[in-house]
Amino acid sequence: MKLEKFVDELPIPPILKPRWKNQFYTYYEVNMSEFKQSLHGKLHATTVWGYEGSYPGPTIEVESGEIVFVKWINNLPDKHLFPVDYTVHGAHRDVPEVRTVVHVHGACVESESDGYPEAWFTKGFKQVGPYFRKQIYRYDNCTHACTLWYHDHSLGITRLNVYAGLAGFFLIRDHRERLLNLPSGKYDIPLMIQDKTFNQDGSLYYPKQPEKPVPEIETSIIPEFIGDTILVNGKVHPYLKVEPRKYRFRLLNASNTRFFRIKLDSGQLLYQIGTDGGFMQHPVGVKEIMLSPAERAEVIIDFTNLEGKNIMMTNDAPAPFPTGDPVNENTSTVMQFRVTLPLSSVDTSVIPAYMIPIPQINEQSASRVRYLSLNDNMDRYGREFMLLDNKQWDAPITENPKLGSTEIWYLINITTDTHPIHLHLINFQIIDRRDFDVEKYNKEKIIHYTAQAIPPEPYERGWKDTVRANPNQITRIIMKFGPYTGMYVWHCHILEHEDYEMMRPYIVIR
Repeated sequence: MKLEKFVDELPIPPILKPRWKNQFYTYYEVNMSEFKQSLHGKLHATTVWGYEGSYPGPTIEVESGEIVFVKWINNLPDKHLFPVDYTVHGAHRDVPEVRTVVHVHGACVESESDGYPEAWFTKGFKQVGPYFRKQIYRYDNCTHACTLWYHDHSLGITRLNVYAGLAGFFLIRDHRERLLNLPSGKYDIPLMIQDKTFNQDGSLYYPKQPEKPVPEIETSIIPEFIGDTILVNGKVHPYLKVEPRKYRFRLLNASNTRFFRIKLDSGQLLYQIGTDGGFMQHPVGVKEIMLSPAERAEVIIDFTNLEGKNIMMTNDAPAPFPTGDPVNENTSTVMQFRVTLPLSSVDTSVIPAYMIPIPQINEQSASRVRYLSLNDNMDRYGREFMLLDNKQWDAPITENPKLGSTEIWYLINITTDTHPIHLHLINFQIIDRRDFDVEKYNKEKIIHYTAQAIPPEPYERGWKDTVRANPNQITRIIMKFGPYTGMYVWHCHILEHEDYEMMRPYIVIR
């Protein structure tokens, strides 16, 4: 469906107010419900799911080190908005059709509060999953200032719950950030970028079958979901009126499958100041930023001396990435900036030359190296599904790092897709990517490199929690496990892959 662009103004999600706050801790309650919301001015209101009656959910803003308790409350109907596939693990008919569990993506958090996929709960906590431990989650926020996000993580239906609207920003602030004199207040704006497809009546479309339908199954998992319309903060191709000054934008790709390669049609630089895990050491001026699902980038865009201009944020990443269809006139546009507001005060904010020290983790400090393949398989219905290390979700746990130890993981991608690999609990650093002989690896399990190692892109140099593992390459990441022990997961963040076996538990042991 073709919808007119730049009809609606960009909505900015409200900041959630805590129910309770004293010098020791802060307490929030967050309700999930179904409601109607206008996603485009010329479209009937759309039924969505959201937190606190809004999609995206309200922004939760906390201080680094603040102890925060959140009660996530499921008030959703018993029937799902989209077709549930009962052949998928975790979504068989022996569990309720609608269930939720919230994961704060990128959080340094105890395992009982991490939103483990089998810790789901239904309305009123009437039914809970086998790993459900508590109704009120605790977040110690033991990281520097950074842009995190919260979203649903229920086993087998994550793709449907997030697509329905269950996602929001979770921002951590700190003292150092305030000293940097970055654009702040109304000049600091989070942008959640997603793709959707609409039915004629304005409702959201999600396919019932893959392209090659499976006759004996009603609703079928698909290898990926590619929407034909781009939304930012829950509006189709919005516009934002800006002053001729610097703005800080927190970019988040919250799509199921689609990658975004973001540029400005004015040709100007995006000054990137942060990655998934917070500030970089130095800003980098880049013409484009690649964001796979769940990746974040914090950028400063300078609109000074551009009075009266309209600037478009564009996208040219093929979908699925990297060998899918090119973008069209619809999906090549993200949003528009209109430099039409008068300058309300002199812009004294800066693009700092230096932000925080990011010491490189020394490869020699790693006590363990793991070789983990990303694999392509067929199920009994002839549908494609992906695995990590060729193991399904239920296989015994094989990744068991010790608390405080440093490990290097070799992500060996023998599929034709780029997979955004996300590890819960920790931040890592990307060491490098390197081409290798896939055929030789498949036949003999021998790694034979065919080119020099490629260092991470300038916009990936910093703390990360999600990394693009490209086809025919080995991507190496290094990380220290902690500060908590317990069960966590690592998975591909293409939600269609994550829901169908491309996710594994891991355990941090004492």
